[in-house]
Amino acid sequence: MERTFDCLVIGAGYAGAVAARELAERGGMRVLVLERRDHVGGNAYDCLDGHGVLIHKYGPHIFHTGSKRVFDYLSRFTRWRRYQHRVIANLPRDNPEVVPAHKKTDGRFCFPVPFNLDSLEAAFGKAEGSRLGEKLLAAYPAQSQVTILELRQNPDPEIAAIAEYVYEHVFVHYTMKQWGQTPEEIDPATTARVPVRLSRDDRYFQDAYQGMPLEGYTPLFQNMLDHPNITVELGVDALTRLDVSGGAVRVDGAPFAGPVIYTGQADELFGFRFGPLPYRTLDFVFETFDRQFYQTHGTVNYTVDEAYTRITEFKHLTGQRLQDPVTTIMKEYSRAYTGAAGEIPYYAIINPENNALYGRYRALAEGCGGLHLLGRLAEYKYYNMDAIVLRALELCDLLLKK
Repeated sequence: MERTFDCLVIGAGYAGAVAARELAERGGMRVLVLERRDHVGGNAYDCLDGHGVLIHKYGPHIFHTGSKRVFDYLSRFTRWRRYQHRVIANLPRDNPEVVPAHKKTDGRFCFPVPFNLDSLEAAFGKAEGSRLGEKLLAAYPAQSQVTILELRQNPDPEIAAIAEYVYEHVFVHYTMKQWGQTPEEIDPATTARVPVRLSRDDRYFQDAYQGMPLEGYTPLFQNMLDHPNITVELGVDALTRLDVSGGAVRVDGAPFAGPVIYTGQADELFGFRFGPLPYRTLDFVFETFDRQFYQTHGTVNYTVDEAYTRITEFKHLTGQRLQDPVTTIMKEYSRAYTGAAGEIPYYAIINPENNALYGRYRALAEGCGGLHLLGRLAEYKYYNMDAIVLRALELCDLLLKK
């Protein structure tokens, strides 16, 4: 191993693929990438389903970033489709006598998320929503974002009531489904940061760079890993070859002195020595329909009712055009991760107790020479796609400087 490769990367998602390319290209290292799945791309992997629809197998991924470095870097490996994500909430109407701005015949209505001036008119009716919007604009700067906390503290009871409406209809029930918490368990600091936009900008993200890989995410990763210094092995459980139990890194039974970048679960790497780290997992239900489109937007959140949190329709995201009228949607259900076969740990559950547990695993890794933990699972934190690309670039900056 040491005579053949200079560096070992575990995982071919964003963290591993970017690190492998950087070390191979800028550092001239011979890099071996070991991936447990039978494909590259990690959770961003996309593929055609049995109906020819391009789907995101592990949940929707929409690229957005404020980092020119990240955008320019990924642009080396893909062209982009111009796309700005828009999300609506779909929920039953409290007061059926109020005519919604986006009328639906089944007693439900929709409004943009994050909550904005258009959302006000959809929720309270055109006239009343417009009046409340004028009140907000008289109290706060136009085009700004105001948090629930700020609205609750406003002495005008109507403005404070808007905060309660957003809390009840946009945030609390959705969060309960997503994280399996009661309202009492939800961090008040998180609730306080929920925004209301004082504009009609209905884009979900407001970053400078937004889009979707023109040919899909999988080709982006294939291009990134296509380098003469990179060898990728798929369907390999790297933990059968990587041993860190003795406080040093051994690969295939022999000491390995080169850098090892590990992007999997930190607790699994050390045999769950201190117990498993808690996560939330997701179940996806895919449905295909013989029509051009199922819904008006790529993502529709069900913030109050339904067991699922949202429905994604991929053709809105990808811009795919098919000759036959067919579309695939995905319903998303959140639940506790148990570690059972086939489950995927998606979201770390961040709290002081879990952070302390992770700290014990991180301390073990820091005592293992050239071992580097990188990514959502390895670092037990949430990263957007662009953030982990930047994190990988910066880690490689440090490694190559050394």
